[in-house]
Amino acid sequence: MSPTSSAEQPASRPVLEVQAVAPSVEPTDTSGTLPGTGSRGRQLVSPAVHTIELRKQYPRTVALEGLSITVRRGEIFGFLGPNGAGKTTAVKLLLSLVRPTGGEAMVLGAPVGDVETRRRIGYLPELFRFQGWLTAREVLLLHCRLLRLPSAQWNAMVGDALATVGLSDRGQDKVGGFSKGMQQRLGLGVALLGAPELVVLDEPTSALDPVGRHHVREIIRDLRARGATVFLNTHLLEEVEHVCDRVAVIDKGQTIATGTISELIGQQSSVRLKVSGLDERWWERLAGFGRWSIEGEWLLVEAIEPQQIPDLVGAIVGLGGRVAAVVPEHKSLEDRFLELLGEA
Repeated sequence: MSPTSSAEQPASRPVLEVQAVAPSVEPTDTSGTLPGTGSRGRQLVSPAVHTIELRKQYPRTVALEGLSITVRRGEIFGFLGPNGAGKTTAVKLLLSLVRPTGGEAMVLGAPVGDVETRRRIGYLPELFRFQGWLTAREVLLLHCRLLRLPSAQWNAMVGDALATVGLSDRGQDKVGGFSKGMQQRLGLGVALLGAPELVVLDEPTSALDPVGRHHVREIIRDLRARGATVFLNTHLLEEVEHVCDRVAVIDKGQTIATGTISELIGQQSSVRLKVSGLDERWWERLAGFGRWSIEGEWLLVEAIEPQQIPDLVGAIVGLGGRVAAVVPEHKSLEDRFLELLGEA
């Protein structure tokens, strides 16, 4: 398999943080305890991925500028951004497929490029091509050999991989006759060989129909249940909302926000109301509920906590108003994503 090429065109600007982009990291203690705490000390585990101001510059462009992220062990981490944001460049750096221009990066507790650590990483590139004359089973056996997995386990590993990605009945078929979706499934099977601790998926659902996408999500959740870390590189907001524990948003080579979905979106919402019967001074009495505006026959209240909406309706009725309709609105990840890109 070969990784994709990227053509990001970054531009320098300040970084917006939803929370600290590079939270403090607990170092790995080889004794398993904090120094000085004895046998009952708290065990320390290094992050699956940790970068500080990671940078990649080519002669005529800066593809990645100051990437700082921390991916915890055992989580599904979404790496979200528009096309050309620098996502694939970041993946190549983490997998040591290209060398960084500056900054630091650790993967599974070791510096990027450590040979033994790379054996513990599974990778599905966005664009790849298998030899069309090989069967699906032969492709998997070839990669078992390339990974130097124990030969006695090859048949079992291949069978498990085919079953996991739903290709058990196509193992003896030549890959040249596979659809794009089937080849994507086979690529995912290759990435799962050897039970990797970190699985890096670059647009894993790009060629799949809705049923295939659902299947891949189930595989990703199963990986987390087994204790693996999944690094999901995508520009598809729906995939992030379905499976990710935390998300980093990247644009023009920089991280502009990171956090859980709820942290990115925020807890505040808005509500539309159709109201009649209020006197001219209602504005003064209800202004504390949020930002008010009038849109035709509707009143729009923004930046209101969801639990305040019943209190707002009660206050309107208390002032003699009649409430004909109440329509709560919640900001979607897409709304917040576009908002972040506009602020960047």
